[in-house]
Amino acid sequence: MQNYKYLNNINFPSDIKKLNNEELKVLSEEVRSEMIDAVSKTGGHLGAGLGVVELTVALHHVFDTPKDKLIWDVGHQSYPHKILTGRKDKIRTLRQGSGLSGFTKRSESEFDPFGAAHSSTSISAGLGIATANKLSNKSDQVIAVIGDGAMSAGMAYEAMNNAGDSKTKMIVILNDNDMSIAKPVGAMKSYLAKIFSGKIYFSFRETVKMIISSFSKRFSKKAGKAEDFLRSAVTGGTLFNSLGFYYVGPIDGHDLDVLLPILKNAKESNHNGPILIHIKTQKGKGYSFAEKSDDKYHGVTKFDVQTGVQQKSTTKAPAFTKVFANTLIEHAKKDSKIVGITAAMPSGTGMDAFSKVFPDRTFDVGIAEQHAVTFAAGLATEGYKPYAAIYSTFLQRAYDQVVHDVAIQSLPVRFAIDRAGLVGADGATHAGSFDITYLSTLPNFIVMAASDEGELVRMVNTSVDINNQPCAFRYPRGNGVGVELPGISEVLEIGKGRIISSGKNIGILNFGARLEECKKARDVLKKKGITTTIVDARFAKPLDEKLILELASNHELLITIEEGSIGGFGSHVMKLLSDRGVFDKGLKFRSMFLPDIFIDQDTPEKMYDKAGLNCSSIIEKIPNETLEKKNTLIAKLCSASICSELYSKFKILTFVSESKNSNYLYIAPSLIVDQDQIKHFFSSLDKVINSNINLNLANYLVRSVLNLIR
Repeated sequence: MQNYKYLNNINFPSDIKKLNNEELKVLSEEVRSEMIDAVSKTGGHLGAGLGVVELTVALHHVFDTPKDKLIWDVGHQSYPHKILTGRKDKIRTLRQGSGLSGFTKRSESEFDPFGAAHSSTSISAGLGIATANKLSNKSDQVIAVIGDGAMSAGMAYEAMNNAGDSKTKMIVILNDNDMSIAKPVGAMKSYLAKIFSGKIYFSFRETVKMIISSFSKRFSKKAGKAEDFLRSAVTGGTLFNSLGFYYVGPIDGHDLDVLLPILKNAKESNHNGPILIHIKTQKGKGYSFAEKSDDKYHGVTKFDVQTGVQQKSTTKAPAFTKVFANTLIEHAKKDSKIVGITAAMPSGTGMDAFSKVFPDRTFDVGIAEQHAVTFAAGLATEGYKPYAAIYSTFLQRAYDQVVHDVAIQSLPVRFAIDRAGLVGADGATHAGSFDITYLSTLPNFIVMAASDEGELVRMVNTSVDINNQPCAFRYPRGNGVGVELPGISEVLEIGKGRIISSGKNIGILNFGARLEECKKARDVLKKKGITTTIVDARFAKPLDEKLILELASNHELLITIEEGSIGGFGSHVMKLLSDRGVFDKGLKFRSMFLPDIFIDQDTPEKMYDKAGLNCSSIIEKIPNETLEKKNTLIAKLCSASICSELYSKFKILTFVSESKNSNYLYIAPSLIVDQDQIKHFFSSLDKVINSNINLNLANYLVRSVLNLIR
């Protein structure tokens, strides 16, 4: 950390209270500088945090956190908050393994009263805490900060409606950094907002209420409306007033001279009900490259502070998201019924590329996944082919709509599920862990998972002509593996998997992007003398029952692997095998899926190691007796004298087991053979029973077996 005038001495919010307004302004710039430097080393969400530096400083100066509860919606903007609440020395561990979370997290600090990484939860949570305070006769303040984008979610309005009706004291700060809900008009507007938030106005308002309450209800109602109209005409906020909030703003969220007194007034007011303070901020404030960027450096990789240049991936393989977008664009050129839908994630889902070609057929519905799904269902009823491109973790928010509005009506909505599986630095909150399970339970739903970018193309191709039922295809974050991309005419047969490699001993059923780890495990096992059949299932629903049953009948052990929770692909395979009585015949079965924990942030590789979904974990799933059995060839010999010769000359470890009729020679390491090959070897050995077996003959027999194996 640099040598800052004030920040070096700020360890907790109590230290901020000692500073005056001018010192707080310097502190704000120091926090901004420290945040830019830290995120340049770690990557993360930069723009949102830069926009709320002054607000963060002001809130911790005015309120008594952690006694007063400060709740940040989503958490993208919480980095300054972390710097000021005892975590500045760890800020360069942000989003790293065992480091600070990129979001608020209850287990991380008492200054994080509510964890968040999805949007639009802060008002609901804040109202819950405020209600608990009321029930407990506590006077603690509750402040919920929410962005204008998060206000597009229905949940925020549900919470405000409830809060206004409940007359519970809480403060909501609307951080407006993009779309203007109410247009600011400069210093006069800030001045009036300050006045209207003050004690005098609150007292006046209460006096007016007392006076008009003595009159008829009719007069009272009109007087109340007149007062609201007068205030709204000056300060705006009619919508919030109608929801029961006392509205203040909009004000300049970077002007501490305005922010501080308004927050103090709100804290000290006796207003009976929620207060909404509308502030205008600039996303990316104070860092020119962020200010000029289209997305204001919302999410960045590591970057050079001086130039603003972000680190780029060195892989030549295309990103899955880009492959999806480009494939859909090619289809949309031929099919005017194809439309794209995103819920405020155009760049993250590839819909930004689609919109450049088809602006009239691209719909960004805001942070409103529930609406996105039902909106897509409505389009589908009229013969359109909607593609709802939504992250796995965000689709969770619309599960009822998927069931009720899509699946039950068997509407052909296509779900492009990005960020499937573990996603790295964003941790558990953004991991696509549950979609396989929650979609595969739905009747008449087609569920696919791409093992590589070529398969993703085929799945998009296939989905275009699925016109009588819903379907979904999932794919991971990041880049593919570098396979050649097929054309847009290459489609899959519904419910049919593909054989990647053939073996005799173990069958691996892969669903999704763990295919490369399966191949690594196959190669390791081959060196141990175990041959493996790998099947890329492609479909969790419908299953390729014929292929799965054949695999089960021809192998001693069957392993399923998927990047999802329990209850998904492996569970459906297990049910199939159980229903068909396969387990009655002695098949060994192992299912590999995400463990029953929420895995903290790290690199994706380390997260999958922890999850036990890598090459070594696949091998560990194989029972010891299977390994030992396949690593041993039993050869019937008349004498044990050859054992030492075989070991000394050929490093073939052998030992003899006495039997009533003959001796048995065990040879290792593995000479893997099928039943016919074993019979051939025994037959060859039987020809020399009771004769003198010399080294040359043993050599010949061993080489013969090796040749058979090869």
